[in-house]
Amino acid sequence: MTSAHTIVFDLDGTLVDTAPDLINALNHVLDREGLPPVPLQSARNMIGAGARKLIERGLEAEGRVAGIEDIARMTADFIDYYAEHIADESRPFEGLETALDRLAARGHQFAVCTNKLEWLSKRLLDRLDLSRRFAAICGADTFGVQKPDPAILRETVARAGGQLATSIMVGDAGTDVGVARRAGVPVIGVGFGYTDVPIAELRPDRLIHHMRDLPDAVSSLTAA
Repeated sequence: MTSAHTIVFDLDGTLVDTAPDLINALNHVLDREGLPPVPLQSARNMIGAGARKLIERGLEAEGRVAGIEDIARMTADFIDYYAEHIADESRPFEGLETALDRLAARGHQFAVCTNKLEWLSKRLLDRLDLSRRFAAICGADTFGVQKPDPAILRETVARAGGQLATSIMVGDAGTDVGVARRAGVPVIGVGFGYTDVPIAELRPDRLIHHMRDLPDAVSSLTAA
């Protein structure tokens, strides 16, 4: 019998396919700046480092740069729009809830550690009726640090009432692998998220391509 673990998830591109609503919000901002929209498919890999970075990458895609004050204004505009449209098209990845049910039945508990703002993360998960599944939901502003700073993962696990020694990180990008490595926690990479570097190249401890495979990946890590 393997011990119960705290399984800590990234949010965007790991738990939920948020790209359509994030890119719609980005295109809202670009449109107000008189710039053309970025296509969803090519913009998916811009996601993952927070709203400000997404806007900077969107501007770069159009060959533009902006000053600090302009970026701050656009970020505020983005967040206002995104908050109102946060779950228009965003949906949990296929198989997520079944995987969580299977893992919960084995005694594991769950937390969210994301570079999204905490209140936006909670709003999204509330809208999708997922918040109740997580012992802690922590964002970029919760502790004043972002992934891959290991403090955010340590503090998330502590807030969930868990221990780092019995925790596993699940994520889709370099920040997730990085935070896990720096905190000394094993990491499961998901191959369906948003990353500019293929997740396999980042050498997570396990790699899955569908949420149905998550329980077995967790079992293989906890058994080891």
